Amino acid sequence: MKFNRSIPRRTLMAGTGITLAAATAFAFASSHREGPFIAMQPTVDATDLYMFRSYESGRQEYVTVIANYIPFQDPQGGPNFYQFNPNALYEVHFDNNGDAKSDVTFQFRFKNTSKATALAIGDKQVKIPLIYSNQIEGVNPAALNVRETYTLDMVRGDSRTGTRASVTNMAGGAVEFDKPIDNVGDKTFKSGTGYQTYANQHIYDVAIPGCGNGRVFVGQRKEPFYIAVGKIFDLFNLNPLGSETAGNNNDLEFKNVSSLAMEVPIACLTAGADPVIGAYTTASLRQGILVNPAPVSGLGNASVNGGAWTQVSRLGMPLVNEVVIGLEDKDRFNASKPQDDAANFADYVTNPVLPALIETLFPAAKAPTNFPRTDLLTAFLTGIDGVNKPQNVMASEMMRLNTSIPPTAIGAQNPLGVAAGDNAGFPNGRRPADDVVDVSVRVAMGALCVLTGEADALKVGCKPSDAPAGGLALTDGVRKNASAFDGAFPYLTTPLPGSFN
Repeated sequence: MKFNRSIPRRTLMAGTGITLAAATAFAFASSHREGPFIAMQPTVDATDLYMFRSYESGRQEYVTVIANYIPFQDPQGGPNFYQFNPNALYEVHFDNNGDAKSDVTFQFRFKNTSKATALAIGDKQVKIPLIYSNQIEGVNPAALNVRETYTLDMVRGDSRTGTRASVTNMAGGAVEFDKPIDNVGDKTFKSGTGYQTYANQHIYDVAIPGCGNGRVFVGQRKEPFYIAVGKIFDLFNLNPLGSETAGNNNDLEFKNVSSLAMEVPIACLTAGADPVIGAYTTASLRQGILVNPAPVSGLGNASVNGGAWTQVSRLGMPLVNEVVIGLEDKDRFNASKPQDDAANFADYVTNPVLPALIETLFPAAKAPTNFPRTDLLTAFLTGIDGVNKPQNVMASEMMRLNTSIPPTAIGAQNPLGVAAGDNAGFPNGRRPADDVVDVSVRVAMGALCVLTGEADALKVGCKPSDAPAGGLALTDGVRKNASAFDGAFPYLTTPLPGSFN
């Protein structure tokens, strides 16, 4: 199956799930700062979700899932740099039977511990103002003044009431893992491959309860998402019919991000004979937060947090909440569950705004006329028949992956994924190099209506005449390929150093 080249990735993930595709043309950096509330809570702001059959040699029977958080990280953002929130709950949910409910959930909790490092200044011992005191080497060295650690639990069934068990380190059985400090700079990590060597010591072989073995890495990475953000938000100030590699700026090229990366056996995530799984990530805060007017000495005393966990961030397909969901409903979407999508957000998918905006700016690109947009419902809320649609599916927004489709080797991957005949790529899951912007914009403008033909071979409920612009090779003019990323877990590359030129 081939779509005509690319669509700005925001479209795929718009509103309800399907509407995503339509809103993509005005995409931002995937889901960065997409809602009014979450824009003020960057530590729990999910930016991107990746899910794919592992293509590292010898790891094809695993699924890699990467949930990125804390957007727009300037590499030089000291002195505290970017830490996960110890008062938050970060989760990656998997649906393995199509009912839009979590069947397997992995939960991350973080803790910051101060070593209260002090220096003799005159006749007094005075605590240092930094989270490190000298060059960093190895896991939890003496020079690290604040140790950031995390636990990882696996929950089967409902994420709050299901059966819980700890993921453990195969080297010794510990349930607590160290997270590497961010890439402060070459001097702190002895230049060269210093930071890469240091960070790789935090890739853990783990025992997953009832599943066998896997791998986990939590830490800073170079921002993988690529898009001409500035030009897109300037009323799409670029040529959408130009070259896919037009030289437009990737405005995220000099940013970092924080990743929760897992490699899990396929058999751990699937159920029965259906090979299709769905996934989304959420972050939750305690319902009550009381600011301490007189914090005592120590970390974590500036506020008191209590009450039930309250979901404040949600992300499955890219760009959904950012460019599909209406402004007044963005916080509501972030707090919602997939099983409620059809009731709460259907209009954003069936009657998307993005195609109409594109036509307003580029009159030659006529918006599709098939309402309700059943093609978008298929692409983003149920999965495509024969590609990544569960055997029994409830319409809901999440990323879906057919685990029976073999991974494509790194050198053979096509950034347009399924649209270019590479069925191991987006929207069948998502790999780091997949150009979700281009694909999403094209789908929003009716690419599926054109591809399905008069006989509706793809079962999307429309025909070529419904989408006059469905065959256009729309693009934001920014493109990467798999060679820009690592070929082994955790795949995303070493973060930029804080002292880079």
